[in-house]
Amino acid sequence: MTKARYFKLILILGSLTALGPFSIDMYLPGFAGIAKDLNTTVANVAMTLSSYFIGISAGQLLYGPLLDRFGRKKPLFIGLLVYILASLCCAFVTDIDTFIGLRFIQAVGSCAATVASVSMVRDLFPVREIPKVFSLLMLVVGLSPMLAPTVGGYVTDAYGWHMVFLILMGIGIVILFASQFGLPNSYTPDTSISLKPKPILLNFASVLKEPQFYTYAFTGAIAFSGLFTYVAASPIVFMDIYKVDPKTYGWIFAFMSLSFICASQLNSVLLRWFSSEQMIYGALVTQSIIVVVFLIAAINDLLGLYETIGMLFIFLACLGISNPNTAGLTLAPFAKNAGSASALMGAIQLGLGALASFAVGLFVKNSIVPMVIIMAVSTITAFLVLNIGKRTIKVKH
Repeated sequence: MTKARYFKLILILGSLTALGPFSIDMYLPGFAGIAKDLNTTVANVAMTLSSYFIGISAGQLLYGPLLDRFGRKKPLFIGLLVYILASLCCAFVTDIDTFIGLRFIQAVGSCAATVASVSMVRDLFPVREIPKVFSLLMLVVGLSPMLAPTVGGYVTDAYGWHMVFLILMGIGIVILFASQFGLPNSYTPDTSISLKPKPILLNFASVLKEPQFYTYAFTGAIAFSGLFTYVAASPIVFMDIYKVDPKTYGWIFAFMSLSFICASQLNSVLLRWFSSEQMIYGALVTQSIIVVVFLIAAINDLLGLYETIGMLFIFLACLGISNPNTAGLTLAPFAKNAGSASALMGAIQLGLGALASFAVGLFVKNSIVPMVIIMAVSTITAFLVLNIGKRTIKVKH
């Protein structure tokens, strides 16, 4: 593969992977404006995040079998079309319930991009390269939460929150054309795959029985729910509790994303000397120590704005290291049904993310302590799952 082709593939696959995060992060600075315009509360607007996460989680399971049955491009095209239309409708929404529903549909559309890009990584690159490719995708994905809220803050300030969804529609159109004309047909459609519920469920069950899959899928997903907790809580923590304005919030969010990006790039370098298994273990040990210190400081009211930013920065860096490695090891055993495996991995990750963001909506009101408790529980649980699950993996793939 030539350097130019490699770069083009990473760029398009990265933008497909980034569509979901962009759609999540870009409208965050507009929460207060949306609540005002739709005559509701910021906590109710936060439910549009939960519905988005549920939509992506459900969509993952829908697209997995479709991508294996019809090849990668057709389901991707239809999903992106749904995303574009839902984004347009979001721009003209007038009540919160419709908005929550539309965000669900928008998520189901964007999800095609996420599942297709992960499956195509498995199609196009050798197994040894996969963690490295995921780290490069993390770089593109990591730029989206840096750019999205900052751009969202300025767009919301100048043109109102409706414009954010028109811009998302435009991004969807660009990605649709880039995918159609820039990506190869990386997978021959497998007509033996049935789309009836029973065979689909049996296929998912066979993936789930693989010890390497369930160990790393659940370790990664439970740890990663800490990121969803942070994303859902951040508008409340920074704008309500610490009283920063939407533009400043956008910059804080962008700065936080730096930790995730830098860590995932550091991961690429460290993989020369350490195995993915060692990287995951080291990241989770560090994350557990950080989150316990964070919790003690939060309970004793020792944290101002800058201390909170510092603790979150290190916490997110640990996720930037563990996530590409858990993804690589989760998918490694699957050459045949990589679509179903990547879909199931994503569904587990986003289902737990939806649960975490829902908990944030319920408990995070005027203190950061509930946010840190949710993060601590998820981190320590992930560490336990890793240590118990590792005993069931017989063969190193």
